Amino acid sequence: MDWNTFARWGARIADWGAQYHLGLRDRPVRASTRPGEVAAALPVQPPEQPEAMETIFADFERIVMPGMTHWQHPRFFAYFPANATPPSMLAEFLATTVAAQCMLWQTSPAATEMETVMMDWLRQSIGLPEGFKGVIQDSASSATLAAVLVMRERALNWAGNRQGLTGQPRLRVYCSGEVHSSIDRAIWIAGIGAENLVRVPTQGPMRAMDAAALDAAIRADLAAGHLPCGVIACTGGTGTGACDDIAATVEVARQHGLYTHVDAAWAGAAMICPEFRSLWAGIEGADSVVFNPHKWLGVQFDCAAHFLRDPDSLVQTLAIRPEYLKTHGADGIINYSEWSIPLGRRFRALKLWFVLRHYGLEGLRGRIRNHVRWSVALADKLRHDPRFDIVTDPVLSLFTFRLRGGDDAAQITFINRINDDGRIYLTQTRVADGVVIRFQAGQFDMTEDDMITAHRVICELAGA
Repeated sequence: MDWNTFARWGARIADWGAQYHLGLRDRPVRASTRPGEVAAALPVQPPEQPEAMETIFADFERIVMPGMTHWQHPRFFAYFPANATPPSMLAEFLATTVAAQCMLWQTSPAATEMETVMMDWLRQSIGLPEGFKGVIQDSASSATLAAVLVMRERALNWAGNRQGLTGQPRLRVYCSGEVHSSIDRAIWIAGIGAENLVRVPTQGPMRAMDAAALDAAIRADLAAGHLPCGVIACTGGTGTGACDDIAATVEVARQHGLYTHVDAAWAGAAMICPEFRSLWAGIEGADSVVFNPHKWLGVQFDCAAHFLRDPDSLVQTLAIRPEYLKTHGADGIINYSEWSIPLGRRFRALKLWFVLRHYGLEGLRGRIRNHVRWSVALADKLRHDPRFDIVTDPVLSLFTFRLRGGDDAAQITFINRINDDGRIYLTQTRVADGVVIRFQAGQFDMTEDDMITAHRVICELAGA
């Protein structure tokens, strides 16, 4: 493909993209293809000869699009959003076109220095104090893995990377049962092992980790000859929005010299609104914090903001400096590949710059406040309907409910009926060993009418 043809196709795809987004409300939210249907439409062998872009694009529309669940649909109320705003897409187009590999300052000075500034913009936006430094990771999962590796190395006096874990005491990490499954995976990959992830009981309406039980668990492990190394707290847990008491958790960890990581992957974005910061009061005492701008701030996936009180501990854990990665003759530079697990890095800061400038913090705050308000309104409507029980009250824009009197099978049947209908998309979770239905408002283009549609669909299909 020559560059003139590229320009024509770039314009055509941009036009296609605008029409796609403008027409999303007319599409079912979730893909309705059967397993194996897309694979069966693809040739078994790769092509030997070139094919025309017209043919390729026609097959994209014929084969791919029917098999896509539409994450940008305004009535996507499942999981958490992975928002992609127009300025973010344009920034990604530019970053993809320049196609830089931003692993070192010298390989992309603008990308490195913009990342430093954008992360400080975000730090100010969510109210973290000066002293926290940030790095853009691909996901909260990677940030959590990096934090767990720091916990491990600090506890082993930086010997784990050199000596391995053979012959070392059993390392112990503490969290509640409300944390995301990425914490389990980080424990596996770090070599600590699932049996050494200690689940601390929760208490209260926010399902917060019990600080006294945390302290008791740490003391019991010390008495047993184990080696506690860190605590992972959550703000806005995936299932129900659980929020740990960060101040109490951090204080227990501090007393025992443990590293504290806070996973606020979804809810952290809401902290641009000062009135929501009570949900993570005490966050300034944490060692590591992550949230995903790609979830609620309209920044194209993937973009996770990872903040550290002491980035030197992260660099000491992850940095490897062979001669070919050194930059000679430039002092005081940052190589963000030393702050993250992959060596290769994309120019993610550009889309942050575009989005923050295009909408401004007030524009973003307005959307988040609307989502919270609309979610609370829907929960109140369902609360007063005798067919439903609200199981967990709204935390920001997330709540759970269930059909009154129905067993788990009835809840699954109900949610399948909703999702097969296509007008909205919800997911399920478990609370107190029972299946419940999750509702989460957060798609960037959602309106109050979409919430009204959700209420209408839920009520209509509950009576089906």
